[in-house]
Amino acid sequence: MTEQQQAPQDAVTTRIGQAVMLLHGGDREEARNRLALIWSEIADAGDALDRCTLAHYMADAQDDPDDELAWDLRALAAADGADEAVAVRVFYPALHLNLAADYVRLSRPAAARDHLARARAASGALADDGYGHGVRAAIDRLSHTLGPA
Repeated sequence: MTEQQQAPQDAVTTRIGQAVMLLHGGDREEARNRLALIWSEIADAGDALDRCTLAHYMADAQDDPDDELAWDLRALAAADGADEAVAVRVFYPALHLNLAADYVRLSRPAAARDHLARARAASGALADDGYGHGVRAAIDRLSHTLGPA
């Protein structure tokens, strides 16, 4: 990537980060508005990791479970399209975990169990750190909530 390509890339990443800060600060509507604007700019030709990140957080900003599912599916599709296969591997456990949680909320336990199994299978890519421990713990909690098939 040339320096000219890197500068717009960094700007997109910064803008996504600013919207995420709004989301975490409780301003879901403004976060949604900003993420939607960025999405309109990168949906067709943006970097796959940026699309994955944006869609992941846009899902978190949704009030409707069907909308959340749609954005989580976009995040997974973007991850699947990423050239940086090694870099994106660590996202798969959380992406599948989010989809499993979406399906639980939508009363679709079979789909939830499928994605929970995928999250667990992909969890080997997680580091032995706070993030990895947190995702693994969330997988275990959701597994307990779902119970046996």
